[in-house]
Amino acid sequence: MLLALFASGLATFSQLYSVQGLLPEMSRNLNISEAQAALSVSAATLGLALAVIPWAIASDRMGRRQVIGIALVSSVVLGLAGAVSPSVELLLAARFLEGVALAGVPGTTLAYLAEELSARAVAIASGIYISGTTVGGLVGRLLAAWVAQPLGWRWGVAAVSLLAAAAMIVFFIKAPRAQGFTPVPDVHLRPVLRRFRASLQGRRPILYLQGFLLMGGFVAAYNYLAFRLEAPPFMIPPALAALVFLAYLAGTWSSMASGGIVNRVGRRTSLLLGIGVMMAGLLLTLSAVLWVIILGMLIFTAGFFAAHAVASGWVPVLAPETRAQAASLYNLGYYIGSSLFGWLLGIPFMHFGWSALVGWVVGLQLVAAAAAWFLRPPRQPQPVIERSTE
Repeated sequence: MLLALFASGLATFSQLYSVQGLLPEMSRNLNISEAQAALSVSAATLGLALAVIPWAIASDRMGRRQVIGIALVSSVVLGLAGAVSPSVELLLAARFLEGVALAGVPGTTLAYLAEELSARAVAIASGIYISGTTVGGLVGRLLAAWVAQPLGWRWGVAAVSLLAAAAMIVFFIKAPRAQGFTPVPDVHLRPVLRRFRASLQGRRPILYLQGFLLMGGFVAAYNYLAFRLEAPPFMIPPALAALVFLAYLAGTWSSMASGGIVNRVGRRTSLLLGIGVMMAGLLLTLSAVLWVIILGMLIFTAGFFAAHAVASGWVPVLAPETRAQAASLYNLGYYIGSSLFGWLLGIPFMHFGWSALVGWVVGLQLVAAAAAWFLRPPRQPQPVIERSTE
């Protein structure tokens, strides 16, 4: 199951962010601004954000495995359609629909693993899934940039869709039949709204806010970093500039390690540590020295994925009766933040440069940390919870 979820995460996030390393070339080729080029990322993440809740409702009826499979197949088809789109408008439309399709994966995966695994194993399992998303994000960006260097950005996007098709096949081979899933027979609006209302109770909205703020700043930093590296004084070619995405390997490690950290120091402390590491790494990128910038992005990325793994793994634990709805609300905030700030922070970047963007992202992180401070650990002692799941 973990291998299947790793493959689904790779397929999803390789496609979702494949164009991020191509934004400077797309800006030149299509004669659009930096912020307009970033809309190709935001269109996909916006589609994903809007479709997370409908997919969660569908998964309650159809099953988690079936929904993930449908989402992967349709996303590959739409990804290939985007690669051959003849205009910016059609490209953005294809990217938006691709995001709608991809929403079926993150919108149901956390509920899938929470139903099939014990509560004690969820933190570890969610870290494995998040590590698949980091590998997908890394491979998608690198593959697209390297293929685009000699062949153009359209071939780069198409290559990533073909990679996602291979990962999709792995998912279908390895994903086990669900044993813990119980279908919800009615899909009437009132009970659906009741489940979502229940998912907004207690401390859960603080976790949704974490996704909104942290992901928004994370995507904005990576959206505009390539523009900075290709401009003076660095003047780095696009294929080499894409190597900065190797920083995602730090996220792969930190997301997998986050489960062990949670077991030692607790979820709230782990989340605050992740945010602090993010902030420290981002401040290092203010340097004019290239190796310091790369080091800063490594630290920034490790901190983000650790915080994301903790927050996303915490959501189904706090909402055992409405796992799919709570996971979908977390992802809703997560991807709306990506869509909004991934485009909006391009405005201060275009007018005032990298330092202005860093200032805005640090502000988002401070708000996230202040909100996380009010999270409280469960009242019931942890050993009692662990014994009850063995």
